Amino acid sequence: MLKFAIAKGRITKDSNDLLNSLGFDMNEINTSRKLIIYNSDQTISLILLKAGDIPLYVANGAVDMGLVGKDTVLENDLDVYELTELDFAKCTLCVAGPKERVLLENGVKIATKYPELTRRFTQRRGINAEIITLSGSIELAPLINLSDCIVDLVQTGETLRENDLIVYEEILSIAPMIIANKVSYRTKSDEVSSFMKTCERYGK
Repeated sequence: MLKFAIAKGRITKDSNDLLNSLGFDMNEINTSRKLIIYNSDQTISLILLKAGDIPLYVANGAVDMGLVGKDTVLENDLDVYELTELDFAKCTLCVAGPKERVLLENGVKIATKYPELTRRFTQRRGINAEIITLSGSIELAPLINLSDCIVDLVQTGETLRENDLIVYEEILSIAPMIIANKVSYRTKSDEVSSFMKTCERYGK
């Protein structure tokens, strides 16, 4: 049986067609409190995890494969196979801040959920920034002077607009990504191949 991890929430809802194609009952996924759900022919167990934990579970072999945002994969930088990106739930990792633009220069304070990706960005730009790691409500940071600007995911931009923030710069395009444990990729090659054939219908 193939163990497949996904984060319950927006990405699960956006993956509705894919999960249906894999034989899962979306009503059970959306209403049950179970953390492990099986597809109709018992060939795949769906493990519901926090998004940030999925690369670790995959890298350590606790699950064989995972579906998680490319941002989370790159932020964690663990030893997994990145198999394919999917063509839905796309967004962009951006630098954003007040309408009176803040200069991205040495000493700038940046709040983010993505300290590693932000650090790589500022290093590429030659900026010595103070990076403030938060777990939520990133848009609030520049409004109360905790930071000068933010690095966060932007999909529609509605939250930024409602808080009088604008995008300064786009850093990286983000889409859901299928990742695999390197050992499982070899030892369960037939199951992985069958799984990926279904996923490819939803790929870029």
